[in-house]
Amino acid sequence: MSLRKLITLGGVSFFAAIGDVCLSRGMKDIGAVTFGNLGVLIHAVFSPWVAIGILFLIAFFTSYLSALSFADLTYVLPATSVSYIVMALLAKFYLHEQISWIRWSGILLIALGVGFIAKGPSITVAATPQGAIPDSVPSTSTRGEA
Repeated sequence: MSLRKLITLGGVSFFAAIGDVCLSRGMKDIGAVTFGNLGVLIHAVFSPWVAIGILFLIAFFTSYLSALSFADLTYVLPATSVSYIVMALLAKFYLHEQISWIRWSGILLIALGVGFIAKGPSITVAATPQGAIPDSVPSTSTRGEA
């Protein structure tokens, strides 16, 4: 895999984790949102932490789309789950959240799964049946010939 593709997948994980942590930080400042005070969400969008989180999540989505352009969904989605590890570390050390050993175990399982998936191919190549002409090879016959 090329360096550009690795940077794109890294960007997906980084932008998702940072964006989610910023949203969490911002919403802790805003407080609880219920059906009775949905107008608070409009105020939340313009708060600095939530706005920065939204920008990071836009960067995530752009990187995610780019990654899907060169790799299968079944490769990209597990590879982006590295963001769960980054997010948990940021939540622990930046947001000072308490993370139980059960959650850490789950994060470890995710990391092992990502490692397992990453060893496989990033894109599925369909086998060409014997005797079939691949689409990329121009046909030499002309119209009307058998």
